[in-house]
Amino acid sequence: MLNLQPYADPKYFVILLLALAPLAIGLYFGKRFAWYEVIVSFAFIFLMFNGKKYHEGYAIIGFMIWQWLLVWGYTLYRKKANNTVVFYVVTLLAILPLFLVKLSAPTHWTHVATLLGFLGISYLTFRSVGMILETRDGSIKEFNPWLFLRFMLFMPTISSGPIDRYRRFIADVTSVPDRDKYLKMLEKAVWYFFLGFLYNFVISAYFFQSFVLPQVKSLAIESASVHGGLTWWLVPVMYASGLNLFFNFAGYSLFAVATSYVMGIEVPMNFNKPFLSKNLKEFWNRWHMTLSFWFRDYIFMRFVFLIMKKKWIKSRVTTSNLAYIFNMLVMGFWHGLHWYYIVYGLFHGVGLVINDAWLRYKKKHNVPHNKFTEALAIFITFNVVMVSFLIFDGFLDKLWFK
Repeated sequence: MLNLQPYADPKYFVILLLALAPLAIGLYFGKRFAWYEVIVSFAFIFLMFNGKKYHEGYAIIGFMIWQWLLVWGYTLYRKKANNTVVFYVVTLLAILPLFLVKLSAPTHWTHVATLLGFLGISYLTFRSVGMILETRDGSIKEFNPWLFLRFMLFMPTISSGPIDRYRRFIADVTSVPDRDKYLKMLEKAVWYFFLGFLYNFVISAYFFQSFVLPQVKSLAIESASVHGGLTWWLVPVMYASGLNLFFNFAGYSLFAVATSYVMGIEVPMNFNKPFLSKNLKEFWNRWHMTLSFWFRDYIFMRFVFLIMKKKWIKSRVTTSNLAYIFNMLVMGFWHGLHWYYIVYGLFHGVGLVINDAWLRYKKKHNVPHNKFTEALAIFITFNVVMVSFLIFDGFLDKLWFK
């Protein structure tokens, strides 16, 4: 039976573009075929989870029913009351399936992963939790089952993002771009498809994954075995794994954005030249931006607001420092319950604290700012990020503990 994994090979793209052609023709003439769009999305989701992945198909159905009941129920409740405990309980219940799936890996609960896990569970959780948070704030006042399904099961971004917001998505999906705008979107889509192919298939899959990484990791393991776990071969492993992470993930994101543009939906971009960042805070404004901004808006800012509202800490600097560490630790745990993900989150949390301290020092002492210092800042930031990606890769776990 045909099984299509998102953006995995040229066959997927041929079938995808043929399926989207009627939708594109309709948009060109100012018509959005909503039912056809939904049928295409559901068909591709079905093809993702059929065959050997049938259990993931059942899992996503159960997940959607669960999230539907939570978001719908909380929307009805929010019209009458706004109890904080209820809000936290509903939010935790929405996160529960993802938490159990993440917990299943280190605890070897394979039955839990089989029962609840499916490709894209993280990104669907972000969507539903975001809706609950915005309902709590009063930004979302009504629950529309049809629009909820279209938002949650929007096919292009289901597997790897970008992470969209409900109100932004609904504004697009309930309107039709004019012809000039849509032609510009198609022009961008073609460019993003070609750039995604270069990033994902040529640079990441062929150059790094098939050629560079197997070689340098093998040499690192061999050298570390006779040097107490440390070796200079970790340096090329660090750069190769870090660059591979970018090209692989950025490639998938470009495919998702391009497909969305063909469907007349302007999902936000995920990357903006992150390796040109002059400091760590700027890096997180350029890297996996939809994730970074989601955490900033829904975790960092709320954590800061809670501390200030309760007056637990008077110092704004201390509050922001704690929020940085808490925010990035949560992000680390979200990636998985392995030590290297948690250390990765802590690394960036502490890094942001140091970054803010340096920016305050620069402002106070009028540290020189010129092209040389900018280039130095980019160089330092790039290498700090590469060290964090070496941790994130999990190779150190294999090298030192297995």
